[in-house]
Amino acid sequence: MAENPSDFDVLIIGGGPGGLSAALWCSELGLKAALFEKEGELGGQLLRTFNAIENHLGIEAENGRELRDRFLQHIEKTNVTRIVGAEVVGADLSEKRIDLGDGSRYSAKAIIIATGVRRKTLGVPGEDEFRGLGVLKSGVQSKNDVDGKIVAIVGGGDAALENALILSETAKKVIVIHRRDAFTGRESFIASAQERSNIEFLTGHGVTAIIGNTVVEAVELQNVITGARSEIAADLILIRIGVVPNTELFRGQIAFDAAGYISVRSQCETDLVGVYAIGDVASPASPTISTAVGNGASAAKLAAARIAAME
Repeated sequence: MAENPSDFDVLIIGGGPGGLSAALWCSELGLKAALFEKEGELGGQLLRTFNAIENHLGIEAENGRELRDRFLQHIEKTNVTRIVGAEVVGADLSEKRIDLGDGSRYSAKAIIIATGVRRKTLGVPGEDEFRGLGVLKSGVQSKNDVDGKIVAIVGGGDAALENALILSETAKKVIVIHRRDAFTGRESFIASAQERSNIEFLTGHGVTAIIGNTVVEAVELQNVITGARSEIAADLILIRIGVVPNTELFRGQIAFDAAGYISVRSQCETDLVGVYAIGDVASPASPTISTAVGNGASAAKLAAARIAAME
């Protein structure tokens, strides 16, 4: 494996809002930093945010990409090394070292983990087969494609209910499928959805298969109490059953909470000195852009103070 000859002060894993904020602050504090993003462009979940962003103080944007572009304009002024399309395949956190898929290795005095989360999937037959053929990626993005159609939405939280409200503006019918009897989303979302005549609720059922020939035609359900199977017609399906943190690389090296998120102290410190976790991967109670951006600044400042003390 090739050893990278140029060591860094800080390695930042993940190029979403948290990682970009950490990069900005590392530059501000005079730290030599490298930012690694496995996707083909920086932005993280911002690139999959299609609704307007109105709650990040001082900045409003039509969608996540627009906000990402503003962030990048700021980052362009820094001296941070940005390595895009670089998947981290190995990490030795105690040694502050990472390995990339191309065989290169980087080491530093501190590591900031900003790997974010990914959407949960159902893991049922038809889910992958019909992705883009009736399995939707985004409610906002698909709003104009559901006119006169039946849409099934799986989930019971904010994301499921908000998408139900959005799609019900044009869809013939929206059916919200939830395994539990009670929803976990905001009361305002629940109340608004209950007032829509074309939104139906199907609780106590889980999805066991997505059915169709060339496109989605129906959804197979199972009653969670009786186990009875049934089918409902659906032209489209949107899955919003929560997220899971991207932490597989770090298992067994640092502490996690019961849900699999990285455990941190108040200043984004993990239980391993010199390793910090920021943004959604460590903030299940507040998975917001603002939280990630603030975390990035905090982690960079703590890293700078620690590195200064080492010299």
